[in-house]
Amino acid sequence: MSDLTLLERQMTEWRRDFHRNPEFGFEERRTAGIVAGVLRDLGLEVAEGVGGTGVVGSLRRGNSNRAIALRADMDALRITEATGLEWSSSAPGTMHACGHDGHTAMLLGAARLLVDEGGFDGTVHFIFQPAEEWGRGALAMLGDGLVSRFPFDEIYGLHNMPGLPVGHVETRPGPFMSAEDNFEIVLKGKGGHASRPQGGREVMVPACALVMELQTIVSRRISPADIAVVSVTELTTDGTRNALPSLARILGDARSFRPEVSVRIEEEMRRISAGIATLHAVEAEVTYTREFVSLINDAELSAAALDAARPVSVRAGEAAEPVTGSEDFARYLDHAPGCFLFIGNGEDCAPLHHPSYDFNDAALLHGAQVHAAIARARLGQR
Repeated sequence: MSDLTLLERQMTEWRRDFHRNPEFGFEERRTAGIVAGVLRDLGLEVAEGVGGTGVVGSLRRGNSNRAIALRADMDALRITEATGLEWSSSAPGTMHACGHDGHTAMLLGAARLLVDEGGFDGTVHFIFQPAEEWGRGALAMLGDGLVSRFPFDEIYGLHNMPGLPVGHVETRPGPFMSAEDNFEIVLKGKGGHASRPQGGREVMVPACALVMELQTIVSRRISPADIAVVSVTELTTDGTRNALPSLARILGDARSFRPEVSVRIEEEMRRISAGIATLHAVEAEVTYTREFVSLINDAELSAAALDAARPVSVRAGEAAEPVTGSEDFARYLDHAPGCFLFIGNGEDCAPLHHPSYDFNDAALLHGAQVHAAIARARLGQR
């Protein structure tokens, strides 16, 4: 049995164990402990508790002072799994629905490849990050001195992509993934009996009007040259079958690629909310927060990463268009240039964040090889 076959088998065991035992953001103590143990067994220098539950392993070869970072995320989602697989989540209401179990196993595999085969001159920092899903993990690690404690010249990350064939890798220079803003609009009025709407100032009708008017922000206030999305995802009230509500909460998110567009979306949302409130004689309170920043890949390093990935991939090329999903990997790019790439998870799999999603184990070896190939290409062959 070849070394690569053994490695693939080991990564599959890691991945399925992580999947069976998912942990939410900043709760990844078991996962982090396993990661740290594997890295130590490989002979790396290991730091635990970085940014809460983050782990950093450092591998040095040769005499160069250059260093790069490779990053994987470890956290799961608050979703109830529906795959029925042998390795299904054992934690009710929590599952790896975005493939972070696979990302963690791939990066451990890359560490094993680079330990066994070398081929680089410098330092590779393997960053295992908590709490990516709610946009706090990268900031926590950076706030805990990641850059000063483990300095790196460049940083790279991989994410699986359902619909993309296994063995394929793609990215784009410049804007690649969008910023994400969250909003909550609370309407307050005076409820009453459903048979006498004239006796109060109920909020259901203005809430419904507001949901519809929010759709005009992108279509009528944002330039067609800009990519933007405004999505209402929740509408709740304190009403019941025969009682008109006095309070309504509208929640959702907005995606964009330029800070100016994010600012315009917030301004228009506040203006529309105030107008609807005045029209219906209710009060409106708007809370608008910026959770993820836009992910901007370095153009030179994007090309270099694809060049490095080609020898170990079926195809490595430029993505057709930016993606309106968000990733807190973008926070690292404020401190060092880098590139975030997608690898194929297969064409016949459930989408990310779906109860039936599962990471495709056939993609594990490819991901580990892409990580290792980038490290060797950027730190030079010995």
